[in-house]
Amino acid sequence: MAGYTPATGPDREAMLDAIGVDSIDQLFEQVPEEVRLNRPLALEDGLSESEVYSRMAELASKNRNPEGDPGFLGAGMYDHYVPAIVDAITSRSEFLTPYTPYQPEVSQGGLQVMFEFQTAMSEITGLPVSNAGLYEGPSAAASAAYLAMAVTGRNGLVASRGIHPHSRETLATHAVGFGAELSEVGLEDGLTDAAALEAAIGEDTAAVFLQNPNFLGSVEDIARLGEFASARGALVVVAVDPMTLGVLRPPGECGADIAFGEGQPLGNRLDFGGPSFGFFCAREEYLRKMPGRIAGQTEDVDGRRGFVLALQTREQHIRREKATSNICTSQALNALAGVIHLSWLGKAGFVEIGEMLARRTAFARRRIAAIDGFELLHDAPVVREFAVRSTSVPVEALRSGADATGSRLQVYPLGRDYPEFEDGFLVALTEQRDVKDIEWLCAALERSAAAGASEPATSSGAAGTQTPPADTAAPKLRLAS
Repeated sequence: MAGYTPATGPDREAMLDAIGVDSIDQLFEQVPEEVRLNRPLALEDGLSESEVYSRMAELASKNRNPEGDPGFLGAGMYDHYVPAIVDAITSRSEFLTPYTPYQPEVSQGGLQVMFEFQTAMSEITGLPVSNAGLYEGPSAAASAAYLAMAVTGRNGLVASRGIHPHSRETLATHAVGFGAELSEVGLEDGLTDAAALEAAIGEDTAAVFLQNPNFLGSVEDIARLGEFASARGALVVVAVDPMTLGVLRPPGECGADIAFGEGQPLGNRLDFGGPSFGFFCAREEYLRKMPGRIAGQTEDVDGRRGFVLALQTREQHIRREKATSNICTSQALNALAGVIHLSWLGKAGFVEIGEMLARRTAFARRRIAAIDGFELLHDAPVVREFAVRSTSVPVEALRSGADATGSRLQVYPLGRDYPEFEDGFLVALTEQRDVKDIEWLCAALERSAAAGASEPATSSGAAGTQTPPADTAAPKLRLAS
């Protein structure tokens, strides 16, 4: 903890003498004079605790949040209900205080958390092996690429444009360090272009990256697309939204070799984008190439159930040349929140929430498609998110408008990541958004379309309320043509 103790004058002089400089200013002499402050920081005098609280409350009141406004943002981060039991358990000191439980002497409770988490993720993905967690979804994508290259001895990566943009960016960045070449396959009618994907896979392809549902919300035919990769000896890597796996076939049953994803929807709030956790599951033959660590169950000499860190692939634990990961933090506290949430839902509840998402999404999709000035970007099946095209008003203008209460339309503009869909946006549903919220969204879209057509928008309500049906079916980047 010495790093938190300010250095004394003699301490600083001794350190400067050891590195051979005369002053602290000399350490920074390479910084151009014109960008130096050359004066003390203009810091105000400290405030009392009550004054700080009032100031922070004032600032917080300026923010809009999903609990105050019916938000329909998604794109990988979702406003799910987090049950009280999550905070009750994760706030216990034995779970809350450890920074990262990767040491061999980690407690039995910490090891059991890892083991139960691995078991849950393995069950919902349909793959036999899971690690104890990673930073978040995109870094798991990079780990999957590294594993695939190590297993196949190839350096080609093929990614669908339906993969989350953050994961595609991470793959592109890591490809430079890996000495890999990343090819990107476009979308056709909201789905990965199957013909282009097949053509992009070559003898040097180590892995094919898909996502289900993809970024536009479309449910992909993973089994069919994966056949193209498997036929050429490439690994099939699938990013999944865990909350949809109660109604979709798990990736392991669709031929996936690796499944990864963002764990935020499981027991983790939005919290300005983090922290959350990533998950990584694979076939058993890739066990010793997986990133992070894996907890195992065993028995002690008296036959009592116990847990151990079975595998640790970081260079801190094994010989550097055998390491497959440099990740230290497993986001164990966030992963614990995820497994608590899954346990709270139970198997039946996990399916029910998936069915609820599919029904409400189908209802919202049908309602919005009927509004003049908006049309669906694609007709592919969806579960909890779908893409819409605005033909009446620019998307940014759509998002900047507010109703009489100041509530703004919270949808995700596709133009940020897909220039070809500059007029598109995503609408995401969770169990937090009910029929009343969906009707509010439709009314907001109707007002915006009317304003865009220079017509007076006097109605603050929906054109008509419908009841949803009980059962609605639910740096080197090369573009592949």
